[in-house]
Amino acid sequence: MNIALADLSQHRTKLFPFTLTRPVADLRVGILTIREKWEKYFQQSVNFLTVPELEGKYPKPKGETQLIINGAVCPDAGLLNAIQQLKDNELLRQGEIFIAAKGLFDAQEPTINLQGFNPVEYNTDCTVINRSWDLFSNNKAQIQSDFELLTSGRTSKKITDPHTIVYGKDQVFLEEGVDIKAAILNAEEGPIYLAKNSIIQEGAAIRGPFALGENSRINMNAKIREGVTIGPNCKIGGEVSNSIVYGNSNKAHDGYLGNAVVGEWCNLGADTNNSNLKNNYDEVKAYDFETNDFIKTGLQFCGLFMGDHSKTAINTALNTGTTIGVCSNVFGSGFPPAYIPSFSWGGEKKLVTYKFEKAIETARKVWARKNIDQTEADEKILKTIFDRSIKK
Repeated sequence: MNIALADLSQHRTKLFPFTLTRPVADLRVGILTIREKWEKYFQQSVNFLTVPELEGKYPKPKGETQLIINGAVCPDAGLLNAIQQLKDNELLRQGEIFIAAKGLFDAQEPTINLQGFNPVEYNTDCTVINRSWDLFSNNKAQIQSDFELLTSGRTSKKITDPHTIVYGKDQVFLEEGVDIKAAILNAEEGPIYLAKNSIIQEGAAIRGPFALGENSRINMNAKIREGVTIGPNCKIGGEVSNSIVYGNSNKAHDGYLGNAVVGEWCNLGADTNNSNLKNNYDEVKAYDFETNDFIKTGLQFCGLFMGDHSKTAINTALNTGTTIGVCSNVFGSGFPPAYIPSFSWGGEKKLVTYKFEKAIETARKVWARKNIDQTEADEKILKTIFDRSIKK
């Protein structure tokens, strides 16, 4: 069966800046991306149905698709069963939220035609990623869910270092090649998952739920609190709490990151700190890309949203609920604005447009440092974001 995870406009814009550079289903929450979760549940590969500017990197499926799923919906066993029970020309929904539809769909059509489909109501709770802050808000529960999915019936590699202290050993899982030295792992309140060839250096203290991606490293004396996911090929130091850092990004030095989502190919300079709680304990507002204004998040704790390829300089201080777009470079004393558009250069005193040629030159250097070849499709995605930013 051909299965496609669809970007829906009702979710996509609300999840900027992260979905400027990837489909909704390529968002990471928990240990896995949403796509990876569905592939584990279905035990087969799935495709993306996304916007034209991303199709160079995420091509449409070939041939007809028999099952379309909302890319913002995270799977679970109950939801999988409900989808598998769908008959041809039936769609599963929860109120106004479309979940899935079974039928014959032509991926080359510009829109998904659901006329004539019979609705089936899903009355059980499910996790839908509708806003950027839904990522860290659901991260603890998704780490737990993914941990069970990835480790069921398997045996963890052993921790051989005699100086590492482990609490809740049965909830710590190591893939092959994990290297730990003189660390403290506490999985009493949630699992700890360490992917292949990941490293935890001396003095690091980690509390679960926690997930560390393949080839990533936790630096000496780091403090990792509950609800943290680090993607593959990252270097992380300092203090991190209830946050997600996507692949190939670094926060190698001291500084605080809390209730935050940091995209791919980012770098937080030494002693970069984000606030995640207002001094008056009020509800945090964050930038909304649909209304181009700040809206209430419903959260008391809300920190930073940073799009792909963005950077901060040393000693950067970021205010509560700050949103930074793609390919921005933030520096200078004081607090920069709480919304920094894509391809911005500067800080509190002034923001100017970051020249595309300079931005792509930096991106190429970063790709090369990680031994990853950039593609023409990657550069075209960034050029599209740049052109649209300039028009605004």
